[in-house]
Amino acid sequence: MKILIQPTESLGTRDLNHKMHHSLLLYLSLGALVKFAAGSDWCYNGCDHTPSEWPQLHGSFCGGKRQSPIDIVTSHVKTDPNLLNFTFVNFSKHVIKSIENNGHTVKCRLEENEVEVSGGGLTDTYSTIQFHFHWGDTEYHPGSEHKIDGHRYPMEMHIVSLKKGLTVEQATANSDGIAVLGFFINATEDGNMSGPWNLLTSHLMSNKDTEGTTNYNISINDLIGNVDLTKFYRYMGSLTTPSCNEAVAWTVFHEPINVNKELIKRFPMKTGLVNVFRPVQELNERQVSASPATPLPPSPWCYDDHHCAYNSSLWHLLSHSHCGGERQSPINIVTKTAVIDEHLDAFTYTKFDDKNAIKSITNSGHSVKCVLKEDTVEVSGGGLGYVYSTLQFHFHWGAVSHESQGSEHMVDSKRYPMEMHIVNKRKDLKLEKALETPNGLAVLGFFIEAADTTKSSGGSSSEHQETHPPSSSTSDMGAWKKLTKYLSAIHNIRSEVNVTEEISIDDLLGNVNRAAYYRYNGSLTTPSCNEAVVWTVFKESVKVDQDLMMLFPIQTGYHNVFRPTQSLHDRTIFSTTSAASAPGPIILFLLLACLCAFPLNLRL
Repeated sequence: MKILIQPTESLGTRDLNHKMHHSLLLYLSLGALVKFAAGSDWCYNGCDHTPSEWPQLHGSFCGGKRQSPIDIVTSHVKTDPNLLNFTFVNFSKHVIKSIENNGHTVKCRLEENEVEVSGGGLTDTYSTIQFHFHWGDTEYHPGSEHKIDGHRYPMEMHIVSLKKGLTVEQATANSDGIAVLGFFINATEDGNMSGPWNLLTSHLMSNKDTEGTTNYNISINDLIGNVDLTKFYRYMGSLTTPSCNEAVAWTVFHEPINVNKELIKRFPMKTGLVNVFRPVQELNERQVSASPATPLPPSPWCYDDHHCAYNSSLWHLLSHSHCGGERQSPINIVTKTAVIDEHLDAFTYTKFDDKNAIKSITNSGHSVKCVLKEDTVEVSGGGLGYVYSTLQFHFHWGAVSHESQGSEHMVDSKRYPMEMHIVNKRKDLKLEKALETPNGLAVLGFFIEAADTTKSSGGSSSEHQETHPPSSSTSDMGAWKKLTKYLSAIHNIRSEVNVTEEISIDDLLGNVNRAAYYRYNGSLTTPSCNEAVVWTVFKESVKVDQDLMMLFPIQTGYHNVFRPTQSLHDRTIFSTTSAASAPGPIILFLLLACLCAFPLNLRL
């Protein structure tokens, strides 16, 4: 970013850092006039370099992957317990030094070293230097830069702060060198026509590059009003004007500022500037978080009849749903129909023993999901044909009862207490493409039951007990204790907590037999139920202390979080040689055949 420095009488007496700081006050990219090479001035409309052309400007970052503004889709937002209250210094003081029409916006410059912001999940203290606005042309053509669930507000105010101790070059090169507080502005029929917004708009000017310098009896808090500052969204982004440096920790507040629509009209009418906002940019792989106080919408789907409009029997009616297809999961695995496939060989597990691979644990609103660090854990072999990157694992369970059963898959009509799904994506595909590809995902399913195998498994018949004898496999109870300890920290829907304990996937699985498994082609077991999954369901169950298993429904409050089994249709279930149980008559026949052949071999 090239910054023009205009000299003042005292500039020569200041040190270099003070020069750089003063230049930022005058020309910071967000809402300021930034010049590039001669003849390459930018604009929102009416010139050669409108927003679609900004990536081609000299020195521009506008074509990057971390651009702003964005559309905040609240159903994809996660609650972050670290986004606590802000600390605002001198937001109530009258510190506006000048109001400027810079040809792109109206910018209010503040007195130096007076206003600060910290807290709210920011990593440092920031010096607030200016605020400016974005708007459309009339009340019918709104002009906020950010959107919420596709909704654009009439205006948006950006309060710009620079991390203390950094020069302009350092701040714009730092991923969170700049912090911007974004406030939506809503048009109302009523409102105070003689208050601070009336005073502010009375100073608006139509002449480009005109700056009024006088004392303004307006504070930032006067303009914000009674907005609840504990409710906000956070994501990492960029400046919204060239050179679009990807250096901004964005805070977008949930509640808008209410301003009389006649005062909002003054911005385009008095400045002559219309539609001064950048279109929303792609989110790409970024995550938007919300403070704990921010209300998030409930999911449109659920497992039971009482908490949403679409229970599992109605998932096929959801938008973009594949839940009514003929390759759905989970299923009831009937062992006598399983076909032995000699190509189902041993798996290769990469970094399953990494005790620091789990990044965070999330309350998804439907389950407990453990997110892994990117490009760390992999799985291959096992007849998959590709290398798969392990993304996350999650759980399904029943109710708060020792007899409750909550696995998704069943084996010979037996349902286990819990089931763990390890979700993997083909390494050569993006997630969006993987969801459209029949083998784009590979999920490893492990049944979980109580470590005390002498207890009844939900009233299973003796026939089932013979088909599936109790396993001697055990898992690391210490690892499960560490994992379940985090459940109390994720009570809120879409809340997330970072994992600091050392826990590996191998620790959780213990010595369960991973050579014996079933294989079939199916789907995700939650909407949109994409039929893109190669399923591996292991025969032997993981043994976990029953009290630890009970913590999942107790701590989350979710009960019976499993989808009913779906029709197999014309699909085939395959099995490793060690996973298929041969019926008694077949074993007897093979034994008799061997005995009959034995004397014949002696004669030979």
